[in-house]
Amino acid sequence: MSLTREELERYKRHTILPEIGVEGQQKIKNASVLIVGTGGLGSPIAMYLAASGVGHIGLIDFDVVDESNLQRQIIHKSGNVGISKTISAEATLKELNPYLKVSLFNMALTADNALDIIKQFDIVTDGTDNFATRYLVNDACVISGKVNVFGSIRQFEGQLSVFGTKEGPCYRCLFPEPPEPGTVPSCADAGVMGVLPGVIGTLQATEVIKQITGIGEPLTGRLLNYDALGMRFSEVKFMKDPDCPCCGDNPAITELIDYDAFCGTQQVLTADITASELKEMHMKNEAPFLVDVREPAELLQGEIKGALNIPMREVQVRMHEIPKEQTVVVYCHLGIRSAHVIEYLVKQGYTKLFNLTGGYDAWESLG
Repeated sequence: MSLTREELERYKRHTILPEIGVEGQQKIKNASVLIVGTGGLGSPIAMYLAASGVGHIGLIDFDVVDESNLQRQIIHKSGNVGISKTISAEATLKELNPYLKVSLFNMALTADNALDIIKQFDIVTDGTDNFATRYLVNDACVISGKVNVFGSIRQFEGQLSVFGTKEGPCYRCLFPEPPEPGTVPSCADAGVMGVLPGVIGTLQATEVIKQITGIGEPLTGRLLNYDALGMRFSEVKFMKDPDCPCCGDNPAITELIDYDAFCGTQQVLTADITASELKEMHMKNEAPFLVDVREPAELLQGEIKGALNIPMREVQVRMHEIPKEQTVVVYCHLGIRSAHVIEYLVKQGYTKLFNLTGGYDAWESLG
């Protein structure tokens, strides 16, 4: 469908650019983009692509809006806390651009549905925060022949690249193996500067527009690194790996796999204790031995009285400080890192271990 007179007026700051023009704007209108995740990165990606005139945007996310999201996930509003992120995001996008078609997938992207969803769109943007989904998005895009505009953030740093082009490398060429489980904390555990995803997400949207219109030099084969504290950009160049199991000359990955197993992120089975149960034990002076595996900077949020702080990365060398004969409760911010610590300690012969459900966050909520 051709651009209407109203749309030409709306996008005239684009159409007067010789590199884009009316022809380029028509390509933008005809394009479809799937945004995986409507959080910190997905927010600016979706908003700028909608404002730029992308005709069809797909949003996939299984989560609901939480109060803690609002510090950085600018597509969501205070009044939308508790509702589906995809529905919340759609309302913002439709208000921003009434000419936009939005497709909602209120679910997690999985190996079972990824190919069916991705094939409906021209380009995919990865705004996720976990390695299992990043490898899933990468493999699904390579198998489907779709470009993957990748971004990631943590604390004060961000990364950006474009994967899956016909001649370019994929995510596995750069990162053949995922990191050890628990060694790279999520934003929920490590924190993130509120404006950081705005920077990286906007750059992702830029790369999408370049891919659609064919202008400029794409970020293919280049990893752009952003250091917010130093206000510096740096670049690492990398090549397509002919032996890559996904996009190489003789790919071994021709169908999607179990990505939680590949990344070692299957749910760790632990014996749990709730914050209220632990609080009751404290009140009765029956508190167990407490091990806090958060980083020292996280202790500024608060501590549980009497807990021994051994950051997760130090557990292996300080394990002797944890008694084997006592009941031990291990906790972190949300209970994820502590579960992996318990899994490790069990292999070392510990038996009386409990994970604090919801971590210190749950403890603090009790007041």
